[in-house]
Amino acid sequence: MNQSQSAASGIRVLDCHAHFPLASPRRKANTIIEQYDAQRDHRMRLEWDFPARDEPPGTPEEIEETMRLWKAEVDRYDLDRVVFVTGGGNEQLARVIGMHPDRFLGFAHHHFETEDALGELERAHQELGLRGIKLLAPRFSRRFEEEDFRPLWEYAAEHRLPVLIHFGLLGKAGGVAYHPLINPLTLFPVASKYPEIPFIVPHFGCGYVRELLHLCWSCPNVYVDTSGSNQWALWEPSPLGLDDLFRRFYETVGPERIIFGTDSSWFPRGFVYRYLQDQLRTCRQLAFKEEDIAQIFGGNARRLLGLPEETATQA
Repeated sequence: MNQSQSAASGIRVLDCHAHFPLASPRRKANTIIEQYDAQRDHRMRLEWDFPARDEPPGTPEEIEETMRLWKAEVDRYDLDRVVFVTGGGNEQLARVIGMHPDRFLGFAHHHFETEDALGELERAHQELGLRGIKLLAPRFSRRFEEEDFRPLWEYAAEHRLPVLIHFGLLGKAGGVAYHPLINPLTLFPVASKYPEIPFIVPHFGCGYVRELLHLCWSCPNVYVDTSGSNQWALWEPSPLGLDDLFRRFYETVGPERIIFGTDSSWFPRGFVYRYLQDQLRTCRQLAFKEEDIAQIFGGNARRLLGLPEETATQA
């Protein structure tokens, strides 16, 4: 790509929300749900002009080839870094990151309700070098503030580990549309108690914009990420465009707590440059200052991840 013609020219873009695609056991769904899922997947591919996805890698050779493709994407789009928030378990993701540690970072993504969750978090952070935590609120069976989670939050607070936690709709057709912890406001007891933890809520709250804005207003350690197609915004009582979403969060928390992500994962789609284009265009149409745009699309994430701001991008 000719960077002189790129919308991101002059900006050190860090994608703080991607997934390394890996083969995993597929849950057998009801035939009706499977057909509905296939229909919606086909419709989205037509709407966004996405190709059909390849089968995810399963063998070591396929994993290595997928990482080679990802590195080529980073070079093609002159990205500073990409953060994989999932990748087949902490051990596997650490091996993947190790292939190109200067361009990729990873988050621990084991469940907090697993046996020895604290020990695994310590290992993932201290031994495997993972730089944050990814959680799914609708997968929790108990409230975040319950006593047995306290050591995990305390560890995250002590080390100021970013915690990216998904709220709202989860999955594809047949996915989670209701759960007691689907609302970002359920994080308030923990977010307010541990202001040292940077909590990142992805996808602009994924259907819970007002609630996330309330949480951000109250807690200075709550950030929003911009990742994904954000098609859920079409189902709001008053449909929200990217301009509405960026404007509301910019007015509430300023540019310092907005973090760019794409939710990129599978090939041959690869890095979803279209999301970057759309979001950059929106910020400029809103007349955001270029220094604010640079923070949103890279600087804020580098600060939370403890990366040196002076590191130059190398294609």
